[in-house]
Amino acid sequence: MMEALDDELRIALMRLVRRMRLERAGDDVSDGQLSVLFVLWKEGAQTLGSLSEHERVSPPSMNRTVNALVEASLVSRSTSPHDARKVVIEATDAGLEIARETRRRRAAWFAQRLDSLPEEQQATLAAAAPILRELADS
Repeated sequence: MMEALDDELRIALMRLVRRMRLERAGDDVSDGQLSVLFVLWKEGAQTLGSLSEHERVSPPSMNRTVNALVEASLVSRSTSPHDARKVVIEATDAGLEIARETRRRRAAWFAQRLDSLPEEQQATLAAAAPILRELADS
């Protein structure tokens, strides 16, 4: 039973995520780059190390991602006002707009799908949401 649940949930979640990724602004922005823009939008300016930790990637990998975003004028780098040895990465207005518009599109798509479900299924998903978040955060 558990193996069937594992397969069913894993496949359903992967397909749902793939489908939601289609709802985005900035077609030239990769999923990893978009994820960084979301972090900067929600959390504000970050160091390369904090972005690496948040995204669970190596600092060199995050540096490549940030370099691409800098080249696209979606983020900027500056010296930390608190520690001149640190570099702070911050989303530009264009980067923030991509994050906001992608969030808007995804929320609209998802809300439309949820609204089309019967109330019982909506209630089941509401009960499952905290469990899924806990799994995602583990």
